[in-house]
Amino acid sequence: MSAGEASDREQFATTALTTRIAFVLELARRLHQYGTSAPRLEMAIAGAAQRLGMSADVWSSPTAIIISFADLAQGEEGVAQTTQVMRLAPGEVNLERLCQADDIADRAIAGELGLREGFRRLRELGRPDTRREKIGSIASYGLSAASIAALFLHSAWVDLVVAGAIGAGIGWITLLSASRPRLAVASDAICALVATTVAIVVSAFVVPLAIKSVVLASLIILVPGMSLTNAVREISSGHLVSGTARMGGAMSTLLKLTFGTIAATQLCAAVGITARDFALPALPAWTDYPALLVAAVAFAILFRAARRDWPVVIVAVVLGYLATRWGGAISGSLPGAPVGVFLGGLLLGALANVYARFAHRPGAVIREPGILLLVPGSVGFRSVSLLLERDTTPSLDTGLLLVTLLVSLVAGLMFGDLLVSPRRSL
Repeated sequence: MSAGEASDREQFATTALTTRIAFVLELARRLHQYGTSAPRLEMAIAGAAQRLGMSADVWSSPTAIIISFADLAQGEEGVAQTTQVMRLAPGEVNLERLCQADDIADRAIAGELGLREGFRRLRELGRPDTRREKIGSIASYGLSAASIAALFLHSAWVDLVVAGAIGAGIGWITLLSASRPRLAVASDAICALVATTVAIVVSAFVVPLAIKSVVLASLIILVPGMSLTNAVREISSGHLVSGTARMGGAMSTLLKLTFGTIAATQLCAAVGITARDFALPALPAWTDYPALLVAAVAFAILFRAARRDWPVVIVAVVLGYLATRWGGAISGSLPGAPVGVFLGGLLLGALANVYARFAHRPGAVIREPGILLLVPGSVGFRSVSLLLERDTTPSLDTGLLLVTLLVSLVAGLMFGDLLVSPRRSL
């Protein structure tokens, strides 16, 4: 035990155990709500509890947290005095509030804030989004869809415009579903149904579109590439229950999205609406760079990064994408190939730990938005789509590519942690 930890324990020795437990529980709730993975959440909460003079056995999953607390003043023979179970909805990344929760915890443990005041400030983080934040979130869906259409699908201008408009509509539906539980259950399928229907109708009556590209780009934020990546990260670190549950949730989302697209296609065919499905001339190569910048800004808004962190987020997204392209080039493969994805994960994992060490802020500010262009969610979507269309062989090939990319990305992140050891849990 370090001298700092011993000093922390002495400082909180006279604080009521219930006060310390309440603070740690609220911290766990906020970290879970803002998208912290199970390994990092468990490490952060166990460390915070120890510095407050308690031992905590933490079990985290995408929908629940169980924590047993024991007062270290009892000695090593002390048994758990209370066990708390929290049933929670799956979290979504909110970098600004994650950083605020981390700062409140640091200040409270350092004695700059009382635990009761820290508890109150953590509770305040649960406030509803403002109107401005909701509008920004909807806009980020549209910007992300348009930029992905340009970066990875090399679509025409009209495809970008339609994908961006549909993406903004999907953002609005997603926002509505947040306060409507019954809508939330089917929101992924509804979004896919709406996106495919709009694309087919526009292509049939307004202007020809590359239907599959437009639909995939407009749905890209809902495709659970990040969830699949986190699932493999958790399984590889021994958190089998959390990883398996997260994998199941991601596959459920893929199935709902695929069902929505197929249902919309069949409905349009039943009423005689036939899309003019052919690609217009693609955008010139130089448009990749402005599209990359737009994507980086969109991800900063999507992940709710604080304004002060926008430059860091933008640099992380750009570096991750360029590292992936460079890795693909030196391996003789296309951008997004396993070697490129591995190098991108390695670079971002190491940079996240360097940033956390010197900026004293969560490395998630770099890690989470940085890997969003690397996660193979679109590959999983194509694999499930082909499977439901009974095109088995291409589906299996695409599924194998999905596994390869997931393993490459997670391996890159793990080697990044080995290259620069993390000093902070988040």
